Amino acid sequence: MIDFWAAALALSLLLYVLLDGFDLGVGMLFPFAPDEAGRRHMLAAISPVWDGNETWLVVAAAILFGAFPPVYALLLSAFYLPLLVMLAGLILRGVAFEFRYKSRRLRRLWDAGFVAGSYAAAFIQGATVGALVEGLAVENGAYAGGPLGWLSPFALSCGVGLCIGYALIGACWIAGKTTGAPRDLALRLLPRLLAALMAFLAAAFALALSGRLAVMQRWIDRPFLILFPLIGAGAVALLLRGIRRHDDRLLFPAAALIFAAAFATLAASFLPYMVPFSITIEEAAAPEASLRFLFWGAGLFVLPLTLAYTVAVYVIFRGRVNTGDEHY
Repeated sequence: MIDFWAAALALSLLLYVLLDGFDLGVGMLFPFAPDEAGRRHMLAAISPVWDGNETWLVVAAAILFGAFPPVYALLLSAFYLPLLVMLAGLILRGVAFEFRYKSRRLRRLWDAGFVAGSYAAAFIQGATVGALVEGLAVENGAYAGGPLGWLSPFALSCGVGLCIGYALIGACWIAGKTTGAPRDLALRLLPRLLAALMAFLAAAFALALSGRLAVMQRWIDRPFLILFPLIGAGAVALLLRGIRRHDDRLLFPAAALIFAAAFATLAASFLPYMVPFSITIEEAAAPEASLRFLFWGAGLFVLPLTLAYTVAVYVIFRGRVNTGDEHY
């Protein structure tokens, strides 16, 4: 049961990063749209799926709460303020997404809310990951730092890096789902975004080395970890090929593979810890009876149904968005 729920949590987080990542990226690229028609075209590309994408964040939080309550309590204690900002950003962008279609005088305000909410959510998520990599102050399984104990230059740089990454995968989605000016915009931005992401990764690696982070010792102890960055490098080469050839079939899968390789790198570097390097998966797990109780409900029904719904939506709404499609 512990392995099952750990795998379910990893899958939920990965799906959230990939799926909500690209629609957050579309929100961050929204100001660069050439006109109102272009903005509506970009929104139509994510309209059928954006709210379903966020479901995976709820699933991940529910798994943490039910299956790994010590980690849930620790993370909320450590990241209480930034997580409130992230939730406010997600709420703001959701409200703005719907209201901008119906508003005329305040459309610019709702557009700004959509963009600001997208940046806020992406930045907080990246900063949270950076703080976890750098390490939290944990004593006896509880958070021992202050309300801003997570804040550091490394965490902030990771927040910026994830914004770049989300913008990259968002541009790949726009290129594959739209036509005309939005697609041309995405193809123009992709080389710059990829270059910025590579620069961030190099800077993050340098900061990790200079700060002598504990996670770097794992690379010495586990040389096989180099496999995942090599997969990421192959995905970068594939993405470059797609950009040069304007091959929409390669863009999003290659960007998704970059994210998956980065996710696998972090997960393999942390194992068997859930909160590096303080709480292991076994220490964080709820009692066996609780895990089995969750399995017969969420494990057998909620997770498969949510996954089936996600697959069905993407199959039904496959293909490009027509220029006349303003809303779904």
